[in-house]
Amino acid sequence: MRRRGHRVEVLDGDEVRRTLSADLGFSREDREENIRRIACLAASLADRGAVVLVAAIAPYRATRRELRERFESFVEVYVNAPLATCIGRDPKGLYRRALAGEIGCFTGIGDPYEPPFAPDIECNTDRETVEQSARKLVRALDRILEARQEPAYVTG
Repeated sequence: MRRRGHRVEVLDGDEVRRTLSADLGFSREDREENIRRIACLAASLADRGAVVLVAAIAPYRATRRELRERFESFVEVYVNAPLATCIGRDPKGLYRRALAGEIGCFTGIGDPYEPPFAPDIECNTDRETVEQSARKLVRALDRILEARQEPAYVTG
């Protein structure tokens, strides 16, 4: 996207959790509020011309539906990976810690993930390479940006 002249911003869910949402826990209400805060920040950046990629888990359908209704430029990306794949890729050791009981309310372990019914983009990361998923995302974003001619942000 940058090579195509777009300003791209990435909001990492873990980083936002340590900063903007440091006052929140991991209850359902706190997780929903965290995602709302990330979406507001993403929308603000998008309003200033950036394509904003949000690398955060939005586990609840109702929250994602709320964001889609509230923010016109919301694009839902479903990173579809079986739990075993997520556990096997665990670069930060979070699944290991959740399985050991050190982290409660962890998505897929102690808290549900509600898969979307009709995401804008779906990446099946257990069957696609990183490059294939990235190409799928870039193609979809290109189509969206061409059709809208306005800022967009995505979340998964």
